Amino acid sequence: MHTVIEPKILYFGTSVVLISTLNPDGTPNLAPMSSAWWLNRSCMLGMSDKSQTVQNLLRHGECVLNLPSVDLIPAIDRLTLLTGSSPVPATKAARGYRHESDKFGTAQLTPAPSLAVEPPRVLECPVQLEAKLVRAHPFEQPSSLIALEVAIVRVHAEESILSPLGANYIDPAKWKPMIMNFCEYFGLGDQLSSSRLAPVFGPKAASASTSQPQSTASDERR
Repeated sequence: MHTVIEPKILYFGTSVVLISTLNPDGTPNLAPMSSAWWLNRSCMLGMSDKSQTVQNLLRHGECVLNLPSVDLIPAIDRLTLLTGSSPVPATKAARGYRHESDKFGTAQLTPAPSLAVEPPRVLECPVQLEAKLVRAHPFEQPSSLIALEVAIVRVHAEESILSPLGANYIDPAKWKPMIMNFCEYFGLGDQLSSSRLAPVFGPKAASASTSQPQSTASDERR
C-alpha cells in the first residue's frame, strides 16, 4: 500500500562531500554538503548561492571535493552550523549558524597542498578530487539554489583502498564512504552480489570478482 507524502527533502542516500575553496583573502574555507552526483569526470553540486562555498567557487573557479569515510563523522559534526560568510546571512543566523574563519582548525583536519588547483585537500579524507568550475545553473527563481558543474582534473586515493586488480581502481569492499540519508549519517553494508551492469575489467575480471568477492573493483567514479 502506497500513500502520497510531501517530504521536506529528497536525500535518498548520497555521499557526504567536504568542499574546500579559497576565501577572498586567500584563506581556505571548508564546508560539508551532500547534494552531489557524478558522471564520467564531472560532478554536479547543488547548494545555496548564499553560501560562502558557492561565492568562492563563482569567484575563483576552483575547489577540492574531499570524500570522508565514516570515521570522520566527528569532524563533520564540528563543522555543523559554521559558515565562512561574514556577516552571517540572516537566514543562516536564524538557524543558529555562526561565523568561523578557521574551518580546518575547528574540524581538527589537516590541509594538504593540491597539484592542479589552489584550494587545499583534506589529508584525512581517503578520496580527494581536485576540480574546476565549468558553469553555473541557477534554479528557477525565487529559489536561492544553484547547481555548479565542475570538471575533475586530479584524483587522489588512499593506497589502502586501491584494488589489487588495477592501480587506477578503488576497491568498493575497502571504501567506506559517509552517506547522508534524509539528513542522517549512514555507512555502507556488506556487498550483496556482483554486478554485471558495467564491469570495469570486462567479463574475465567480472568472473574473477565473483569467485573472490573481496577483490571486487570499481573505478574512480565511486
